[in-house]
This record gives sequence, structure tokens and C-alpha cells, in this order.
Amino acid sequence: MERTRVIIADDESIIRMDVREMLTNLGYLVVGEVGDGRSAVNLARELKPDIVVMDIKMPDMDGIEAAKILTEERIAPVLLLSAYSQQDLVERAKEAGVAGYIVKPFQEAALTPAIEVSLARFREFRALEDEVEDLQEALETRKVVERAKGILMDTQGLKESEAFRKIQKMSMNTRRPMKQVAEAIILAHEAQQEPR
Repeated sequence: MERTRVIIADDESIIRMDVREMLTNLGYLVVGEVGDGRSAVNLARELKPDIVVMDIKMPDMDGIEAAKILTEERIAPVLLLSAYSQQDLVERAKEAGVAGYIVKPFQEAALTPAIEVSLARFREFRALEDEVEDLQEALETRKVVERAKGILMDTQGLKESEAFRKIQKMSMNTRRPMKQVAEAIILAHEAQQEPR
């Protein structure tokens, strides 16, 4: 089984070293370490880790801002390690899409459940996003096909089922998706409607 690849971001090198040691002991593969949020984002874009474990308070860009970017770009889930547990930070972390949050000091044993739950949540989140995209594409295809069917029914006197079958057959014959065939029918119809 492949080891989970981790980037650590903390502005204190001693803490990075401690976290690396804990993660390594737990069987994780630390692929990079940085001391600020901007570097964490850039390194994560480059290395595509499975998870980024980072502090909140860092120079240049804090961990929450970095987490927001990594989440929006769907690069990797972020597990925040922080000495701060104020409600406003927790709220910002939630809004940024942070997958997990551990308050320092913490025990090594707390890392595995936090990482594994963060990874699972991120996979679920990505699966839902993919599902939404698929549904939006299906809905868009359906709208275009319905419009093309209407054009064929009006211009060729076909019944709805016949118009659908005609689009379906054209799709199979040309090896193009039904959406493309329907768009072509609509474009051809619009071109004929334009005054010469």
C-alpha cells in the first residue's frame, strides 16, 4: 500500500522537526517542509501531496488563507495544527474548507485519526463536486437536446420520439455526443433564420 504523502508547514523549525518525526513514526511520508503559507501553497501545487499539515500563525500568508487556496484549487486537504482555539479562528478555518483542526500541544496518537478523517472528508467532498459537475452537464445536455428536438419537430413535422431518435441516430453515425449533434442542429437552424 502506498504511504500517505504529507507536506508540513510551520514557521518554527523545531515544531516542523517534531511533527515530521511523529508522522514518520506513524508511517506517513513527509515529502516537503516549509515555514510559511505561501511556500506551502506553492510546494503543494508542485508536489500534489495527499495532505498538508500546517500551523495557522505564519509569516507572509497564514495557514487559513493557504488552506482556502488549496481547497479551492482541489489540491489537498489541510489539517491545521495550532496553539490557538479562539472561535473566530475556528470559524475562519471552517469557511476556508479546512478538513481538520488539532490544538497544540497534542499527542502523536491524535494525528492518525485526524489525518485519516481529513483525507476521507476531502475524498467525499471531491466526489460530491464531481457528481454536481456531472449533473450540471447532464442538465445542460438535456436542455440542448430538448431545443433541438423542438426544431426538428417544427421544421420536419416529426413527433417528439421521432425527433429524439433522429438526434440519437445522428449521434451514433457521427460518433459525437448527443449534445454536440443537438448544438449543430440549433446552429444550422439559427443560420437559416438569419436575414440574408
